[in-house]
Amino acid sequence: MLKIGCHLSAAKGYEHMGKDALKINATTFAFFTRNPRGGKAKAIDEEDVKKLLELLRENQFGKLVAHAPYTLNPCSKDEKTRDFAYMAMSEDMQRMEYTPGHYYNFHPGSHVGQGVEKGIEMIADLLNRVLTPQQSTIVLLETMAGKGSEVGGKFEELAEIIDRVELKDKIGVCMDTCHVSDGGYDIIHDLDGVLDEFDRVIGLEKLHAMHINDSMNPMGAHKDRHAKIGEGHLGVETIKNVITHPKLKDLPFILETPNELDGYAAEIALLRKEAGE
Repeated sequence: MLKIGCHLSAAKGYEHMGKDALKINATTFAFFTRNPRGGKAKAIDEEDVKKLLELLRENQFGKLVAHAPYTLNPCSKDEKTRDFAYMAMSEDMQRMEYTPGHYYNFHPGSHVGQGVEKGIEMIADLLNRVLTPQQSTIVLLETMAGKGSEVGGKFEELAEIIDRVELKDKIGVCMDTCHVSDGGYDIIHDLDGVLDEFDRVIGLEKLHAMHINDSMNPMGAHKDRHAKIGEGHLGVETIKNVITHPKLKDLPFILETPNELDGYAAEIALLRKEAGE
């Protein structure tokens, strides 16, 4: 069975997210560890978390894919922004241990004119300061669209970051279908070739999760504008090929399409049908 879900709001707590996931026939989901625009994280209610963990066990959920705030930029020119990145990720690593053994995804960052190499150096430095041998969470670098000065629009950039991280068993990649297409990787006509390139440059064993999004823009646009499944340039067939691919089908698939809960329910039903479930 597909491990598929979407981003859910954490505003009403952990158990509520689990119940929302069940309503839409999801078997995984993503959530922001704090407000996506930054700020302080809410205090964790341990009883609430325990109820979610029980729900996950009872319903054979796959691994969850938590998401760092969008404002987390470890390679910013601004020292305060870099300090926030360290504070937020350090705190989030501790919070993630309430739901042990899951994933924490983040956008590598934007070097803002400092150069890709400097950006890679600063991202790896943050990870080396934050990751610990004791943590059960694997931190995932997200593939990016290559917009502006984003780091991570090329597999080689992610590979360089991983190469500089000391605790390599605590680091991996989340591939976003919209981002890789916008970044110039032809998953429409040559998904096998893209995966072979990923394997050569990074290693498929490092690919732990997928963001499943259609794209409002054609391949190579470097724009990063998500579309609903079947309403963009990728189309249902490409997404079907991704979720049923032998090398990908067991990963958690997270929808980040512009939808409310009922829209996600419809997309999950569509993709389960396309996968033959």
